[in-house]
Amino acid sequence: MQMTRGGQAAVVGVVMLAVTAGASPVTASHADPKPSGLGRYQSQDIDWHNCALGPDDPTGQKLDDAGAQCADLTVPLDYTDPGGRTLTVAISRLRAADPAHRVGPLLLNNGGPGGPSLDMPLTVGAAMGEVAKKYDLIGLDPRFVGRSTPLDCGWDVGSTVFSAGKGLAGFKHSVARQRNLAKRCRETNADVLPYVSTRNTARDMDIVRAALGAQRISYLGYSYGTYLGQVYTELFPGRTDRMVLDGIIDPTRYTQTLLTDSTGANERALRAWAAWTAARHDTYALGRTADAVLATVRRIQQSAAEKPLRVGDFRVDEHFVPLVYFSGLGSDLDKPRADLATATRTLARAADRQPAEPGPGLSELLAAMTTKAGSQQGSVQAAILCGDVATQRGIQTYWRDIQAGRKKHPFAAPLSYNITACEFWDRPAEAPTIVDNDVPALLVNATGDTRTTYANARQVRERWARSRLVTLPGAKQHGIYGEYGNSCADTQINAYLSSGTLPLHDVSCRA
Repeated sequence: MQMTRGGQAAVVGVVMLAVTAGASPVTASHADPKPSGLGRYQSQDIDWHNCALGPDDPTGQKLDDAGAQCADLTVPLDYTDPGGRTLTVAISRLRAADPAHRVGPLLLNNGGPGGPSLDMPLTVGAAMGEVAKKYDLIGLDPRFVGRSTPLDCGWDVGSTVFSAGKGLAGFKHSVARQRNLAKRCRETNADVLPYVSTRNTARDMDIVRAALGAQRISYLGYSYGTYLGQVYTELFPGRTDRMVLDGIIDPTRYTQTLLTDSTGANERALRAWAAWTAARHDTYALGRTADAVLATVRRIQQSAAEKPLRVGDFRVDEHFVPLVYFSGLGSDLDKPRADLATATRTLARAADRQPAEPGPGLSELLAAMTTKAGSQQGSVQAAILCGDVATQRGIQTYWRDIQAGRKKHPFAAPLSYNITACEFWDRPAEAPTIVDNDVPALLVNATGDTRTTYANARQVRERWARSRLVTLPGAKQHGIYGEYGNSCADTQINAYLSSGTLPLHDVSCRA
């Protein structure tokens, strides 16, 4: 689903242990009967240690260099059977440097579903500045993500989201691919799939809270992390302090096709990027007008539909070319726009059947999307979403939606309306969470967000009357705080995290 922040961000997590086909990815241990129930998890001693796993672990090394520590907490696989099988969730901690004014732990989630968050104390700490000294910043890799007990269905591709392609044959290929993805997960991980869900991740968060000795936690979540935060407040009312939700998902619109809301925003973002690129024709040579740049994009798509493009060692077909653009349209800042323009030059050469070598960014993206390198994170992403909301709609309903949407949104609709593996998933073990509380929180969203549309933020704001909304009008950006460089928004968030006092009114920040 790629509901993570930024532009062409890497989508491959750090994996401690690969799970082979047929192997159980959880520890088949049994609880000591004393203490009983969840008490042994809530009261467990935390064994803090260095974060680096070895010399080839830059993330861990950066955490160590910053003075952070890491640990692995034990949680139950099945919360209805706390004496049964267990798994571990990996956490990091950057301790408060000003203990006299310490607020408590601030849990961090980077989105996804399935996005690793262990390194977030570094990035969020930089955005917080002096305010960070008041918090123990806690990075958490959710269950089965990153360094936590892994899940991997052994897929041939990394992304579970791709375009239906040009015609019915392409759509049928998408159906077969998604059916196969679901089949592989069921064959390799059937015993744990019922427990891969947002609700169980929220329960793990509360184990982390208790193990840290905190009565309440503060929370900062981006994108999918905003949904996770809302679910936590519903399952554990009264256990949150200061909450910041950035790039907001409306829980009533959280479905297996949750990208459909962003169809129009992505179409508009593509045209805006084309205009930006056309104004720099002397640099990128992709066309002197927005229409000419878009014609270049269409030519690339058409060529990929006729025969997969050869880009370095990668083969990029009509299903993944649009995903390159979708991944690059998460921000309207100059750098991600330049990266997408550079990638388009490479794809244009490949479309002309000329040698085309991808740069480091495009190479990493293509590896994560089109090869087994992204299997682990793609597996978890699908398992979480489908474990939350899988519904059998009927295959033809997707095709009808694609065809209807294609008339107005020819680029975005075949991707955002396309079938998902959830169509072939088993029914979730629990019903989706109905969030009907009212929590004081600071909500943040751009009006042109290409992942979580502004309408989502407005709906949550209306539901949470005690919350406040910081809006960036006109910005086509997913993930604002510490990402967009907007001093107004960053100042509002830091003031709230420092004082615990929300603004008197909603705030509009010039983009």
